[in-house]
Amino acid sequence: MSQQLIINFLGEDKPGLLSAIATSVNDASCNILDSRQAIFGQELSLTMIVEGTQAAITRFELTIPTLCQSLDLLAMMKRTKHHEKQHLAHLINIEFSGKDIQGLLGDVTVFFHEQHASISALRQKTFTNPETKQECVRCKIVLTVPDAVAIKEFIAHTTTFLTSLSLDATITDTHQTTWSD
Repeated sequence: MSQQLIINFLGEDKPGLLSAIATSVNDASCNILDSRQAIFGQELSLTMIVEGTQAAITRFELTIPTLCQSLDLLAMMKRTKHHEKQHLAHLINIEFSGKDIQGLLGDVTVFFHEQHASISALRQKTFTNPETKQECVRCKIVLTVPDAVAIKEFIAHTTTFLTSLSLDATITDTHQTTWSD
């Protein structure tokens, strides 16, 4: 029976890190089901879900301390099960700006959660509007939306929601793909 391990690596972004980690996964007879990587300044965050037999996952877990020491990485891991491939057909870019009010970002993130959209990236900046002298916010969000969601209705509903918060918004469906197994 297959088991899965979620692991997050943190450390300085250096050439060859992903290759070394992937080699360790492969050497333990495991597969990488999914991974996400982000660069923050000079630092790398890599999260992946690895699958294999119980013995293979244990073998990989035992290599992690040595791997991390040799690559100067930190790692955190947790076993899990029943990972299912996400069928993501749409990447949605949303940019909005408006008056910075308490709880705004919380309201927006809850809305997307309720719409079954996942936030893949978020960037927020506050600034003082030179004309009105009001504190304002500018936000860019990348969403992944499952293919089961009716995208035109999703965009219309999102536009209505952001307008109700007095935000100026631009929404773009930037990627549409049918993923095969």
